[in-house]
Amino acid sequence: MKSPLLSLPGAVPAEGADEGVAAHYGDLFREQRALADGTGFVDLSHRGVVTVSGADRLGWLHLLLTQHVSDLPAGEATEALILSAHGHIEHALYLVDDGETVWAHVEPGTQDALIAYLESMKFFYRVEVADRTAEYAVVHLPAGSIAEVPEGVVVRETPYGRDLFLPRADLESYAEKAGPPAGILAHEALRVEQHRPRLGFETDHRTIPHELGWIGSAVHLQKGCYRGQETVARVQNLGKPPRRLVFLHLDGSEVHLPGAGTELRVADEGPDGRKIGFVTTSVRHHELGPVALALVKRNVPVDARLLAGTTAAAQEVVVEP
Repeated sequence: MKSPLLSLPGAVPAEGADEGVAAHYGDLFREQRALADGTGFVDLSHRGVVTVSGADRLGWLHLLLTQHVSDLPAGEATEALILSAHGHIEHALYLVDDGETVWAHVEPGTQDALIAYLESMKFFYRVEVADRTAEYAVVHLPAGSIAEVPEGVVVRETPYGRDLFLPRADLESYAEKAGPPAGILAHEALRVEQHRPRLGFETDHRTIPHELGWIGSAVHLQKGCYRGQETVARVQNLGKPPRRLVFLHLDGSEVHLPGAGTELRVADEGPDGRKIGFVTTSVRHHELGPVALALVKRNVPVDARLLAGTTAAAQEVVVEP
């Protein structure tokens, strides 16, 4: 779904998973600094919006999600995962309940598969699942923003800012009042700085929550049964995940960033050494320079210097080995 805000001055369309919104509006670092200072907004209208209404919505979702939501207070934001039977991550949902309806935004293009799964699990529960992507656009206001939120708009407030479920018809008029726009690249740079994983970027077909630090923020360890819980409990109680998320400081003298999927090796072993992981997201940060998130094998020493392709990289622990 192509955003009307791509008509704003300087807008350069994003590609890949974020196609449909602006990558930037002409000045990537200025946009990052604005967000870091609590000004401006990010157009996330390409993300899927799913609602669950009905008297049984919270209790029903509690049975399906990794998060404890049966008693979720109205207005309190949370995030949750849906796992496969083997504990691999299939969906990531960013949730808030308004007292009558649970609102969630999800990765672009994943809402159809999510809704199909939810529909298959309704049984006798009093719930209604709906795709609201065509009606509502997600807009992100950074932490510290004093931008006005229109009356009646559902807000998901987190330590990183506020996500607004804005009527799509109001997107252009709201943009005129919300301050300078920032593109998805600025939003991604701050996400990487904050070590926050993203479905489809830090995950592959075999990722389990422990590898990315999603235990606690998206996975509740003291709740009842859900699909994939056996894997979560077994790894938590009896072992360690096979991989771990790391933050990389990349050599700033390189012209090109090592892209997603770039193989990682221990620098002492040279460019032909054994593969020990791969880059998941790389960005240019307005203060830190070129940085990245990556997945490495759990047993890689935390002080080992790495090579991302041919680019030198120093690692910072995100998930403990």
